[in-house]
Amino acid sequence: MTYEITLEKLLEMMKSYTDSDLSMVVKAYDMAAQCHAGQYRDSGEDYISHPLNVAYILASMHLDIDTICAALLHDVVEDTPCRLEDIENEFNETVKTLVDGVTKISNISFSSPKEKNIANTKKILSSVMIDIRIVIIKIADRLHNMRTIEVKPPEKRLKKAYETMDIFVPLAYSLGQYELKNELEDLSFKYLKPEDYKRTLELYQMIDIESRDTLNTMLWRIKELLAKENVDNKIKTRIKHIYGIYTMLSSGSKISEIHDLINLKVLLDSVDECYLTLGRVHKIYHPLNDKFKDFICNPKTNYYQSLHTTVFAPDNRLVQVQIRTKDMENIACYGLPALWDTDKDNSRESMQEKFKNKYQFYNDLKEMNSYYSDNEEFINEVKKELFADKIYVYTPEGDVVELPKGATVVDFAYKLGNYYGDKMAGVLINDQAAGMNTKLKNNDRVRIILNDNLVPSVNENIETVTTKARKRKKDINTAMKAIKGEEDSNKK
Repeated sequence: MTYEITLEKLLEMMKSYTDSDLSMVVKAYDMAAQCHAGQYRDSGEDYISHPLNVAYILASMHLDIDTICAALLHDVVEDTPCRLEDIENEFNETVKTLVDGVTKISNISFSSPKEKNIANTKKILSSVMIDIRIVIIKIADRLHNMRTIEVKPPEKRLKKAYETMDIFVPLAYSLGQYELKNELEDLSFKYLKPEDYKRTLELYQMIDIESRDTLNTMLWRIKELLAKENVDNKIKTRIKHIYGIYTMLSSGSKISEIHDLINLKVLLDSVDECYLTLGRVHKIYHPLNDKFKDFICNPKTNYYQSLHTTVFAPDNRLVQVQIRTKDMENIACYGLPALWDTDKDNSRESMQEKFKNKYQFYNDLKEMNSYYSDNEEFINEVKKELFADKIYVYTPEGDVVELPKGATVVDFAYKLGNYYGDKMAGVLINDQAAGMNTKLKNNDRVRIILNDNLVPSVNENIETVTTKARKRKKDINTAMKAIKGEEDSNKK
């Protein structure tokens, strides 16, 4: 897939969402073009085409000027004589920080390529505490590299595809960047399992053709209903992405059982219109009751919001209807950047605050970064705890808590805060008493019974899988040993 992007197209895209002076972007492009002069990609293109495409991907998400400049310059320190000090002198400290964040570690002697790769992966993940835009640039960088990876040797394609699935796909999901996540999955799948990809692509194309009449019929019928209510709307049709189809079939589902195989996205101006539209849709298409989800009232932990309902559609098909506001659609497509699109003059502070306050991923990663000093152990735990299969359970107030699969009641309690874990005297799961070692399941309702008189203690027989619970148990154990040591000293 080739993307013919020029500086003019980049500037045109940016003018569609900002009135700011773009001379700094032109300056960054000129500097990058000069630094990369004489360098070529494996495709034979001038190297500048890569940072230009990365910048365009970010501009399509309405990123601020500093981020676009950093995207244009993201490889100059790594691949040219340009220094970070040069970037700070020519631009500002923010652009320098962003470029530094995405630049691989090269001034340290590593014992093996694996050790170097692990250190660089940790640097990327840990950068969320500095500036989330570093990670966003890296995801865009990986997306363009995967779009153009066909020119690489087979072994390099395979290595990059594995790494993309392992790190960048779950990272994009954690930030709510579904459009990017889906494309990264499909591109990786193409090289990891080419025969399965080819078969699933053919199936995808067949589904696309066979479902058009059904989706178009529903689209116009819903539009007619909303027109009578004077509700402005935009409706998109969509087929589940290729890798998504493959994973469902691989798990044993039949194609007719995939409830979100084909869907309509109804985009509206307000939350009230979303619920009104849900009622109108259910009036003409009977819902499959156990497939209704209200992610507006209960957003996902990556801030995804939408109403989901699967209905019995014409031609004996199941069709998922997603109903959300247009702002929710931007967040669903591009994730975190869409949250601060309206606050460009204060983008870093606005984005970072929203990331810390709205995304569980931030605090989980921060906890792990402080707990695991060994790079490899840190990466392994991130994969096990943050990037592996998840469960979602509810507090008595209806708040959603995300936990790794296999998490226990104690993990849940400490996820709420040290007070809940330290003072937990018992637990009710779905209104039934349960033991502390009980492993939680998706959609469990969990109520912690507290006793303020309890003294924090460590029970080695109670299992935990989350870093926060392990860290707290270790801290309590250390404190208990210190108290015991002091008591023994006093006895002497």
